[in-house]
Amino acid sequence: MPIISDKLPETIDAFSQLRSSIFKDSALDVKTKELIAIASAVLMRCEKCVEIHSQRALDNGATKDEIAEAISVAMFIAGGSQLHWTDVYDSILKDAE
Repeated sequence: MPIISDKLPETIDAFSQLRSSIFKDSALDVKTKELIAIASAVLMRCEKCVEIHSQRALDNGATKDEIAEAISVAMFIAGGSQLHWTDVYDSILKDAE
C-alpha cells in the first residue's frame, strides 16, 4: 500500500489504530479474532488477507486444523447463501413452465 502510505498517511494511521483496537484480547481472544478474520477474508475473496490472518492466527496459537475449519465455515456460509437465491429463481421462472 505504498501509494496510500505516501499520499494518505493519516488514513493508514487510522486503519492501524482500528486494527490495534480490535485485535487484542478482550471478550474474544486474538486467536479467535484471527480465525474470524480468515473466514471473513475467504468470503471477501481477499487472498492476501487470508495469508496475513492465517499467519497471525498461527502466531497466536491457532493450529492448521483450526484454520482449515474456519475456512470450511466460510465455505458453508458462501454455499448456503446461494440456496436462498432459489426462491428468486422460482419466482422468476414460475411462468416459464
